[in-house]
Amino acid sequence: MSDIEIRTTGRAGRITLTRPHALNALSYDMCMAIDTAMRNWREDDAVDLIVLDAEGEKAFCAGGDIAELYETGTKGNYAYGQKFWRDEYRLNALIFEYPKPVISFLQGFTMGGGVGIGCHGSHRVVGESSRIAMPECSIGLIPDVGGSLMLALAPGRLGEFLGTTGFRMGPADAIFAGFADHFIPQSQWSDLIEILEASGNAELVAEHSETPPNGELAGALTDIDNHFSGETLGDILISLRNDGQEFADKTLEKITKNAPLSVACTIEMLHRLRGPSLTMRRALEMEYRFTHRAMEHGDFLEGIRAQIIDKDRNPNWQFSDMDVPLVAVSKMLQPLGADTLTFEED
Repeated sequence: MSDIEIRTTGRAGRITLTRPHALNALSYDMCMAIDTAMRNWREDDAVDLIVLDAEGEKAFCAGGDIAELYETGTKGNYAYGQKFWRDEYRLNALIFEYPKPVISFLQGFTMGGGVGIGCHGSHRVVGESSRIAMPECSIGLIPDVGGSLMLALAPGRLGEFLGTTGFRMGPADAIFAGFADHFIPQSQWSDLIEILEASGNAELVAEHSETPPNGELAGALTDIDNHFSGETLGDILISLRNDGQEFADKTLEKITKNAPLSVACTIEMLHRLRGPSLTMRRALEMEYRFTHRAMEHGDFLEGIRAQIIDKDRNPNWQFSDMDVPLVAVSKMLQPLGADTLTFEED
């Protein structure tokens, strides 16, 4: 497949995304190729670890390939998108639960579906150019691909802030928020990968780790906690609107550009997930409740139209006044019954 290169080199299973012209956007076929390879390597004693990387300087993976989702969804075919998300989420769980080290090198943009394959392994490496984000609310989705797990585990109310604004984290912020583990200058990556291939020893990653340049989020956490501690979107908006400071104004501007239903559901989802019963599978099952309904009942198709297809950046969102009824949130997040996401292997 021209979009991805899968091979075994030395002691390492190697996966390289080779679609830099499209910012390595993840197609369904790419997901399934990764899934198949990782299931095979799981049982292969000759493979000690997995290395995930990507070609190009701009992005490890800027997200899922949503053009096909839009094309099928606008024709009333919601089943294709549902299958895409279902199988992608199963891959996300496979990576998170993998019994061997999974080492990812995340240059440039890592967003959406890129987070799903790049940020669930055991050793997540960022460099100078890394920018990690969950911007799904801007296209009428919610932070998915297991991103809700990391958002729910992030310090304080950082998860609500990142999920509703799509804030782009540099290397220090990504480590602080729990989306990455190690900062290693990108000039060292190719040599480190060769060492990993030859040795099969994932512990060598930590030996190359350095202190990243300063980030923004640690210093903003008090403001974030103050404004995002409310139970609902309405509570958060009231707090931001009544503040008058630069941080609140900028944050309010970002949130109010996004799909109100998505933002409200993101907040509710994180509140439901946060706690001792949180698991990756529970997070993915909760996410799938929304994405399964996103084309027919949410704003996903309108979000794609405005951002990707027509590029008018003027989406006609539901609840455009940001006053989202609780019943609308409940409907998007209610259990799916027979369509519930499961994780049985075929």
